Amino acid sequence: MLAEADYTGSTAGMIDWVRENHPKRVVMVTECSMADNVQVELPDVEFVRPCNLCPHMKRITLPKILDSLVYLKEEVVIDPAIASRARRAVERMVNLKG
Repeated sequence: MLAEADYTGSTAGMIDWVRENHPKRVVMVTECSMADNVQVELPDVEFVRPCNLCPHMKRITLPKILDSLVYLKEEVVIDPAIASRARRAVERMVNLKG
């Protein structure tokens, strides 16, 4: 799939790629509202939206994050083997070159 993609990278990188290349049609595989935000800026680009809204993402708010940090609430414990693999995946994503 990566070999067939015109661009892979962060959401910000995807948005920059669309702005710079101005394709006629885009499949942006990221959080659903991102394509909506970019389409406002680039109304002549057709966005295919293959997404389902994640109900959990919309539950995260700045006040809840602050509350969690101040009171050390909502601890999430991850198995070290899973955390190690997840860390590598995030590092690879962050280090992608556009």
